[in-house]
Amino acid sequence: MNSEADQPRDPEIEGALPPGENDFRKEFEAGFEKGFKLGLEKGRQKKSGKEGEDKDEQKKSDQADQNKTKKDPRPLYKKPVFITACVAAVLLLIGGIILWLILRQYVSTDDAYIDGHVTQVSPRASAQVLSLHVRDNELVHQGDLLVELDPTDYQIALEQATAQVAASKGRVTQARAQIETAKADVAQAAATVDAAQVQLDNATRDLKRFQEVDERARSREQLDNAATTQKNAQAQLEQAKAKKTSADANVRSSEASVVAAEGEWQTSRASQRRAEVNLSYCKIFAPTDGRVTQRTVEVGNYVAIGQALFMLADPHVWVTANFKETQLQHLRIGQPVAIKVDAYPGPKWRGHVDSLQAGSGSRFSILPAENATGNYVKVVQRIPVKILFDEPVNTNDAVLLSAGMSVVPRVKIR
Repeated sequence: MNSEADQPRDPEIEGALPPGENDFRKEFEAGFEKGFKLGLEKGRQKKSGKEGEDKDEQKKSDQADQNKTKKDPRPLYKKPVFITACVAAVLLLIGGIILWLILRQYVSTDDAYIDGHVTQVSPRASAQVLSLHVRDNELVHQGDLLVELDPTDYQIALEQATAQVAASKGRVTQARAQIETAKADVAQAAATVDAAQVQLDNATRDLKRFQEVDERARSREQLDNAATTQKNAQAQLEQAKAKKTSADANVRSSEASVVAAEGEWQTSRASQRRAEVNLSYCKIFAPTDGRVTQRTVEVGNYVAIGQALFMLADPHVWVTANFKETQLQHLRIGQPVAIKVDAYPGPKWRGHVDSLQAGSGSRFSILPAENATGNYVKVVQRIPVKILFDEPVNTNDAVLLSAGMSVVPRVKIR
C-alpha cells in the first residue's frame, strides 16, 4: 500500500509553503504512516489469536463427542440409573399393595348428607297473631310457648257454650222432677183403682143380695138402684184404671224427657269442651325440641288453620348415605363408620350402621322407573343407608350439624 510520502510532490506547492510548514507536514505524514502500519500489525495478531481459540474449542467439542460415543463397559444392572429405577419401582409396588390392603377394608361414598326430622308448626285456630315468642334459628324445647293468637272470639264462644250447659242441666233437673210427679200420679191412680174396685165389689154384692131376696120382700126400685150402683162402680173402676194407665205413660214420657235433657246436656258439655280446646289453640306450644327455621309469621298477621308458620329442625340428626348396590355385599348393621363433614374438615365423628332402606331411592321417587316398558338400560341403583352418631351432636353452636350438609362416611367392613 502506497503512502502519501511515496506519492510525487508538486514543486510549485512545496515552493509556495513556508519552510516551517514543510517540516511539520513531513513529520505528520511520517507519524501517520507509522501508526497505520502498527494498526495493521495488531489486526493481524488478533485475527490469528481468534483462529487459535476457535481451533481449541473445536478440539474440545470433538473430544466431548468422542467421550459421549464411548460405551460404558459395565453391565446394565450395575449402572446407578438402573438400580435407582428398580428401587423406586419396588417402593411404588409395596406402597400400592399396602394402600390396597387398607382400602379394601372400607367402603365409602360422597353421596351422603345430614338428615333429621323437620316438624311444621301450624295453627289449629284462625285468628290474628298477638305476640311472637321466638326468633329465627332459636333452639326451643318441647312445651315452650311460641305464638299467641287473639282469643276474643273463642272466649265468647266458650261463654255461650257454658251458658248452654247450665240451661241444659236445668232441663235435666226439671225432667227428673217430672218423673217424680208422674210416679206420684201413678200411685194416686192405683189407689183410685183400688177404691173403685172396692166400691164395685160392694155394689156387686148388694145387687146379688137384692136379686136373691124374694120379690115380695123387695121393690123393683131397690133392685134397679142396686144395679145402677153396681154399674157406676164398674165405670168408676174403668176410669181409675185409665187414669193409672195415663199416669204410667206420663212416667215413661218423663223418663224419656230426662234422657233427652241429659243428651242435650252432654251435647252442650261437648260444645263447651270444644270451645275450651279452641281457646287453648290460641297459644301455640312447641311439639318437640328443635331450631326455628323458615319463619314466615309476623305479629299482626291473620293466620288460618293449617297455615305453615315455621319449621322446627330436630337437633337429633343422623346420616343418610346412598351407597351403590355393588357396595352392599359386605355392609352389615352395627359396623363402625368414620364420618367426615365437608363444612368442618378438621374434626371427624364416629358412628355405626343402623339400617338399610327396603328399596332403592328411585323406587320411591315421584316417577319411579318402569323397566318393563320402553328400552331397558341397566343403571347401578343407590340404596339409602341410615348411620347413627355414637356420641351426642349439636351440643355446641360453634359446630352445628344441620340437615342437608354434605358428608363422606367411611364404613369399616372387615
